[in-house]
Amino acid sequence: MAANNTDTSDSIMDISASLAGVLNEEHCPEHLQVLKTFTAALRDKEYRDAVEEQAFSSLLDVLSRLCDELQAVSCDDQDLQSVSLQLQLTAECFRAQRSACVQSTRNQSLLRELGFIDVSLKLLSFLHATHLENRDAIFEPLRCGIQFLGNLSVGNQMCKDDVWQLSFPNLLLQLLSVDDEKAVNYASMVLHTCLDEAKVEELSDPQNIQLALKVMELCRTQPDLDWTVIIATQFFLKSSALVESMYSGMSHHERVTLLELLSAQLQEEDSEECGIPPSVARFLASSFQKGCGAVLTLATGSASSDEVLQEALTVISLLDVLCEMTSDHRQFMFLQDHPDLLVTTVELLRQVHAIGKASKNIFSAAQNFSSFSGEGDDSSHSPVISFKAHLIRLIGNLCYSKTDNQNQVRELEGIPLILDNCNIDSNNPFISQWAIFTIRNLLERNKQNQEQVAALERRGTTDYSALKELGFLVEEREGGLLLKTVRKDS
Repeated sequence: MAANNTDTSDSIMDISASLAGVLNEEHCPEHLQVLKTFTAALRDKEYRDAVEEQAFSSLLDVLSRLCDELQAVSCDDQDLQSVSLQLQLTAECFRAQRSACVQSTRNQSLLRELGFIDVSLKLLSFLHATHLENRDAIFEPLRCGIQFLGNLSVGNQMCKDDVWQLSFPNLLLQLLSVDDEKAVNYASMVLHTCLDEAKVEELSDPQNIQLALKVMELCRTQPDLDWTVIIATQFFLKSSALVESMYSGMSHHERVTLLELLSAQLQEEDSEECGIPPSVARFLASSFQKGCGAVLTLATGSASSDEVLQEALTVISLLDVLCEMTSDHRQFMFLQDHPDLLVTTVELLRQVHAIGKASKNIFSAAQNFSSFSGEGDDSSHSPVISFKAHLIRLIGNLCYSKTDNQNQVRELEGIPLILDNCNIDSNNPFISQWAIFTIRNLLERNKQNQEQVAALERRGTTDYSALKELGFLVEEREGGLLLKTVRKDS
């Protein structure tokens, strides 16, 4: 064992001497080999734990020299061969730094105290902004430098805070905008590593919001970058201040991405721990109420511009999220009392239903089931597929075990409206099932609603053949009304 320690000590001294030599000579390919030897040595845990501060000091001097030399290069008369070597040397310095930090709190703290963060960030900023013809030569040091920041920060709060303070928000935004997918993925990892609740609140400030919006843009344009989706779901969606700030600064297209992530989060198995605060639910309900009329433009053909279409799609996505929130999520059932949400939903259903019956349009009921198997017309790609069914579903959720809401739907004459949607409609898969579900919730322990349905049946104003076709029968019993299951051939 003593022999191994001696070998390690000799190796440390040899490399330290070689690094010092790099500082006193013109750059040459041999210097690159010196740095590669140091990087390789740092991959060994025994060496990594024993390396002296002087070796890191020499490495920092090399890195600082490279930073000065690269910044001094004129873009007009640059020696491309020289710059290429400098970039390779820079990448190798970053690799050595990256390796030094692996599972070593000691080295993380040592590199931080020596000043590696500041010099590394200056180099990354330069690399992002430089205009070399061979952009690919920049990506290698960029990737390694960003990975160093990640390794430096993992499990080390002081390093996280320093990286954040020196790079937030502008440099982080620049690194997320690099035209290189790997660099962007590493930058996303660094951002995720540094984030905590307090830093997320900083993101919601108007001067910083662009960084959060960039993350959301990457969720939409590069969905394979896992880190950005993790950032959004683990941090962004848990901050009502940030959600509201992002939403107001987003295009409708971007809002749909945000809402899709919200919906996916709500559908996770451990739904009670989704972490979405009640204030976000209230904000989304109010946004739905404020903008829901945009959907109606789809029927008139006035949705000629992509912006109008995206606005309507945002409303549709808001409805989907509200349906999820009020389905088996006890923490969001206060939405049953959200002012006028039920009224808005019933009235929107009434308008959509009336428009669909008045003439043939996007809201009209259809019987084109071949489209779902890939045949026939393209109605299965309609932006309002299931919209009417989801309106009925939301009404049912809002009325579940809620007498005041049951009564309000009756007073709004919503019961006949819902019963009129029990017919099968290929534009609204499962609409009849959602209508049955909602009627059940409206009639449960509510004698006045039961009496209204019975009166509608006696007057013949409601067609119950669809209910019977689906295996249900409305039956009066002991002064009340019962929705019971029957055999379809009875």
